[in-house]
Amino acid sequence: MEENLKILKALSDETRLRIIKYLLDGEKCVCEIVPHVNRTQSTVSIHLKKLEGWDILESRKNGKNVFYRIKNRKVARVLNALK
Repeated sequence: MEENLKILKALSDETRLRIIKYLLDGEKCVCEIVPHVNRTQSTVSIHLKKLEGWDILESRKNGKNVFYRIKNRKVARVLNALK
């Protein structure tokens, strides 16, 4: 039940929803996410940290770049069900 609440909470914010939808295609660098969601880097970083804290996303660092991908595949199933 708690996992479902985290997913719904994540999807309830427009910026987080746009980030998650963008990551459905695969791993992306923060530098790719920022222009896609049309928000400041600091705003995107805050949302990414929340999503990572809720175990929805995971990240890896490669040099100065941080890449994010969906960790919880249940999120993709929820989004597909909403279509």
